Amino acid sequence: MSYHNAAAQLVNLAEAEGGHHESLNPAVTGGAALIILLLLLWVTTRFNRDR
Repeated sequence: MSYHNAAAQLVNLAEAEGGHHESLNPAVTGGAALIILLLLLWVTTRFNRDR
């Protein structure tokens, strides 16, 4: 099985399952991920006492 065939089958599977979910807003999801990553960065730099 080639990569192209595998990718085509995954696309067909995603479309059959509905594809997009109405309750997931990409802006809210991305914003929440950004806030979480920034919080993790802040916590990591607070615990870094090597400086």
